[in-house]
Amino acid sequence: MNPTDRFRGLRRGIQALHWLEDLTLALMLATMIVVAAAQILLRNLFDWNFSWGDPLTRILVLWIGLLGALAASRDNRHISIDLLSQLLQGRAKAAVQVCTSLFTAGVCAVVAWHAARFVMAEMDSGSRGLWNLPIGYFQCIIPLGFGLIGLRFLLLALQDTMRVARGETP
Repeated sequence: MNPTDRFRGLRRGIQALHWLEDLTLALMLATMIVVAAAQILLRNLFDWNFSWGDPLTRILVLWIGLLGALAASRDNRHISIDLLSQLLQGRAKAAVQVCTSLFTAGVCAVVAWHAARFVMAEMDSGSRGLWNLPIGYFQCIIPLGFGLIGLRFLLLALQDTMRVARGETP
């Protein structure tokens, strides 16, 4: 079996996951825009609004922010301040990229851990949010998002390490 054929199904699965991420982001953004616009129109024209409109908009901002960061990390379009990779070439540049990715993965793991502890504390406190649901349901994106971003950077570090081991340079 050709090595390319072996990973074709995996690539298709990853592409489908990326498409699902993009679709989810687009639907959430469209929902947020519609709800926010409706709130503005209802307040200005009828002096009335949806009681759930503002809390839903705040929740969607949180979710869109973290899912957007996840998508940016997937496409390597995240905010990055990395002077060394601009100055270095070859294996030195690859080594810096691996170290940067590992450091980022570690930071994301620490944030995800503490965010999970925070969400669990919120769940234990019995705090309620939108539609009287436990507030932790809405905050679960914080540890999940940072955990997935950290996983992506860990995989990126492994990918770059394998490239260097094969003699390829970025």
